[in-house]
Amino acid sequence: MPTQITMPRLGWTMEEGTLIEWRKSSGDPVEMGEIIFTVESDKALNEIEAFDSGILHIPENAPKPDDTVPVGTVLAFLLGPDEEPPTEVPTVDSPDEEPVQSSLPSTADRPLTAKQGSAPSQFNRPTISPRALRIAGELGVDWQSLEGSGRTGRIVEQDIRAAAGSGIDDRSSQTRKLIADRLTRSHQETAPVTLHTEADATSLVALRDKFKSSLSDRGLAAPSYNDLIIKICAISLGEHRILNATWESDNPVISSSIHIGLAVDTEAGLLVPVVRDADRLSLQEIAGATADLAPRARESGLQSAELQGGTFTITNLGMHNIDAFTPIINPPQCAILGAGRIVRKPAVVESEVVPQDRITLSLTFDHRIVDGGPAARFLDTIREYVEEPDLWLTR
Repeated sequence: MPTQITMPRLGWTMEEGTLIEWRKSSGDPVEMGEIIFTVESDKALNEIEAFDSGILHIPENAPKPDDTVPVGTVLAFLLGPDEEPPTEVPTVDSPDEEPVQSSLPSTADRPLTAKQGSAPSQFNRPTISPRALRIAGELGVDWQSLEGSGRTGRIVEQDIRAAAGSGIDDRSSQTRKLIADRLTRSHQETAPVTLHTEADATSLVALRDKFKSSLSDRGLAAPSYNDLIIKICAISLGEHRILNATWESDNPVISSSIHIGLAVDTEAGLLVPVVRDADRLSLQEIAGATADLAPRARESGLQSAELQGGTFTITNLGMHNIDAFTPIINPPQCAILGAGRIVRKPAVVESEVVPQDRITLSLTFDHRIVDGGPAARFLDTIREYVEEPDLWLTR
């Protein structure tokens, strides 16, 4: 019988996806492992592989490109030799009754690297982001003559809206709903406690200034403060493994890998791309990873796999002149670190008032997984490494 091709579930929170384009036409032969269509979910593009071989058949009533449909919706069929093609696709009765998926994301176990790119070349038309292309169609904007403001001149949503004379920031309802669901789940299912501490970041500032001076002469970008904090947290998590746990099936599970998510503010909402195996990366490798992930997050160019699997999260509001705040846990993770601005102010050292660069660090943790003492010791380790970079710089 014909094999159903359905809208796959690309993440545990995914309830629906948008069919972007077919890479094959109805009637084309398909081999197992070939890319047959692309899907947008949670503002990430995914190339979907055929999980079987056959002849592609897309019925007339099948979802069309740009249609958003629930997970499990039948999109097309693969036909065997001499099989009669179905005349229409069945409807999905409920999210809990999904047809067997005959296609899988090609990047589920192997996320795209920077060299591979962030989306299929046929759709991206390398000069415009997927979201911008769709909005251009909705607003009737001829984008081909526009000058993009994104990385490498790519056209992004704000360019399309500016050309259309619309100043309205139409945030993606799908992404907003996802964020709302996550925050509600975090509030309802965790036992959050937030600890604050202040650290002397004078040596950290001096270290970054030294990097900027030495690397700029070689045409290289210096690691950002986010990169430095990721490195510090990765080492600290290795010393306090319980903070690298997740809550699963009513039990804490300590991960053997340290995957750190970095919160990125985008037009579509807050996205958290993940720097994988951060404890095994050098500072320069971390800087390279964030320099790739953050811009693609802002341009809706991330793969779904690049937003999943984090074991700890960092969020930084220092660029907005915020000192201290209460970050919200990203479930099922145990904890999240918030970094405030670095500000020059007087401090008392051995009965003398001296100027220091100070930073406030805020750790929210799930009290179901870890008690206050271990969490406080973890935060104090981070403070120590901020104040004395020599303790970790060669690790």
